[in-house]
Amino acid sequence: MRLLHARRAADAVFDEANLVSCAGLVPVMGLAERVDLAGLVTARVRPDLSTGSNPGGKAAAVVAGMAAGADSIDDLDVLRHGGMAALFGGVYAPSTLGSFLRFFTWGHALQLEAAARDLLAALAAATPLLPGASGNSGQVYVDVDSLLRRVYGHAKQGAGFGHAKVGGYRVRLRGLSPLVATISTDCAAPVVAATRLRGGSAGSARGAASLVTQAIATARACGATGRVLVRADSAFGSGAVVSACRKAGVNFSLTLQSNVKLRAAIDGIDEAAWTPVRYPGAVFDEDTGCWIAEAEVAETVYTAFESSRHKVTARLVVRRVKERNPAPAGQEALFPLWRYHAFLTDTTEATMDADLTHRGHAVIEQVFADLIDGPLAHLPSGRFAANAAWLTLAAMAHNLLRAAGCLTSPRYATARTATIRRHLIAIPARLARRARRLILHLPNHWPWQRSWQTLFDRVHAPPATA
Repeated sequence: MRLLHARRAADAVFDEANLVSCAGLVPVMGLAERVDLAGLVTARVRPDLSTGSNPGGKAAAVVAGMAAGADSIDDLDVLRHGGMAALFGGVYAPSTLGSFLRFFTWGHALQLEAAARDLLAALAAATPLLPGASGNSGQVYVDVDSLLRRVYGHAKQGAGFGHAKVGGYRVRLRGLSPLVATISTDCAAPVVAATRLRGGSAGSARGAASLVTQAIATARACGATGRVLVRADSAFGSGAVVSACRKAGVNFSLTLQSNVKLRAAIDGIDEAAWTPVRYPGAVFDEDTGCWIAEAEVAETVYTAFESSRHKVTARLVVRRVKERNPAPAGQEALFPLWRYHAFLTDTTEATMDADLTHRGHAVIEQVFADLIDGPLAHLPSGRFAANAAWLTLAAMAHNLLRAAGCLTSPRYATARTATIRRHLIAIPARLARRARRLILHLPNHWPWQRSWQTLFDRVHAPPATA
């Protein structure tokens, strides 16, 4: 590609008042109005200061800015360019929205979390957001995990040193620690069911049991009438989380931290009980009729948390992976060395299927990648409660984009939110009026024209008759 004109023959002037750069916000915010995002926030968040007035409208403005790609308070000014005032009402300045976020106390942040859960249930009712969740045969997965978002300001409330993994190495970084729970099915991308912001030095499992309870209730509100399985890694393999799952009547699949008792249980597994697992790269041996793999699984019965009120006896599924450290010639190992990964579960799946299902917990990393590539690139405020509200609003924006993708096509139902923003949101348009109607003139030959038109038509279609 090259320019078709000399540099001196081109000028640029910012003087067009009828242009917008993110016309995709029209159907997306139309969907938000259909499920009454502003009304849900207003019903839950009770302001007690002038800066907290109209919480629904201001929360909707922040969500709209995040959907357009804003990852800081200043970036929310993207809503005030060109002809945006002709498309949307209640567009606030970034300073006003920043003051709104700083109005939040911890109690207000919890109220906003409740509104976010209400919004997810409304989106699930209005769009095919969680196919496969309903019915007796439906299977829903609730995944819980935490991450550390690095911060740099010395006045950042709650910032502390926590553990993180960078480039495969465990390091201690100064930041804040969001705790996130997601909901997904076998054929649906994960959506955020619950969020909780903690200090950077907080343990991974802090507040996990209550968050699991909220996430399970949200899954039920979203139409999960079948089985629900809670999955988490070793940081959340605690008796409190198991008790929360059992009290809610759902299954669990939790990695356990290694200890003397657990290692003794693993050593007690008979060598003949280990079954090779068909992982990518495995080779099928036609002579033996078995898969030759570098991983094997087995199970036993195990009683966990014996010394507490959370005592539980369930299946202990163990996966072992052969060490791949190459030995120099002539110094090969006399016997194979294995790394063991054990998780506790009360499901009835076969051993190999239970292992594969548990490994599906990694799908939550997709949500983390989407959030970090979007509004969670920063936790922009110096106030802890404001950052907690920002985290919750980021989750609301993520779920709104996911619902818009589900309305568009199966491709966008599982696409990354960055792809949805690039294809369906960040599309320029020129505004015109004819016969008292507002017309959006979009670029011809837009590569994703059909998908955008599908979303627009489905959001703006008249309501179905009874």
